Amino acid sequence: MPSRPTTSRPIRPRPARFRALCAVAALLLLAGCREVRVKTYAQGTTTVGGGNQIVIVRNQDDLSRLGIRASVQFRGEFGVVLLMGPHHRTGYREVIESIRATDQIVQVVAFEEPPADGGEPSREYRSYTMWIIPNAVYRRGIHVEAVTPSSEPVADTILP
Repeated sequence: MPSRPTTSRPIRPRPARFRALCAVAALLLLAGCREVRVKTYAQGTTTVGGGNQIVIVRNQDDLSRLGIRASVQFRGEFGVVLLMGPHHRTGYREVIESIRATDQIVQVVAFEEPPADGGEPSREYRSYTMWIIPNAVYRRGIHVEAVTPSSEPVADTILP
């Protein structure tokens, strides 16, 4: 039976400090790769006048000024509202085709679908879609834009 080769240094278990450092490094890597869950909270209409617009909503007063009623937990999240219009016939609705984000820009590809039956005459209104986003991803200076599927600009804003 051949003898086992010997090593010049003994095999020893890794120290606890090294294991803790590896755990922290893995946690940081995983945190950097996390996916942000953006929840489409509401779609509807509002009679508040204006044109196409993206509004960042940080409190209940901002939301009320838009004529939108919603229960948002503003301590942990904020809202982004895409308003499109105005319209004078009922039945318009927003269709969100995609949302793409980088560390500098968020692009929403959206368009409005007219009513299939032509709609009925109505007083002026705008359609809206509201997203709820965790405060942890809020970054001042990020450009938020909405474009049509053919890349025509709809509205834009910069996070204050």
